[in-house]
Amino acid sequence: MNKPLSPHLSIYKFKLSLLMSIAHRITGGALYFSMIIFMFFLASLALGEQYYVIFSTVIGSWIGKLIILGITWAIFHHMLGGLRHFIWDIGKGFEVKTVDQLAAITLLGGVLLTLIYWLVFFII
Repeated sequence: MNKPLSPHLSIYKFKLSLLMSIAHRITGGALYFSMIIFMFFLASLALGEQYYVIFSTVIGSWIGKLIILGITWAIFHHMLGGLRHFIWDIGKGFEVKTVDQLAAITLLGGVLLTLIYWLVFFII
């Protein structure tokens, strides 16, 4: 008995907008779980200096800095993805060219905003 295949297997092609849609979902989940790190930060403040020193040491390591950099990028990427969805919610930006442009802006904008944020952070 031949069952029909799902149309996505034969119709849809991989595009940047598809990747940005997936990344938007992943960054949303990552931001949800990043609140655990924020909880540990707040707990270390409440528990006293020795716990804050431990938290600072862990988050100050290269892997901790990489995680914080990733969280920063996730914040900006998710924000721009949300703005992209808001544009669609008001009924604009559905042309294929515009969808592709918004996807590129989401990707590049998230990276650029992350770089700008950390450059400003280290300068000030």
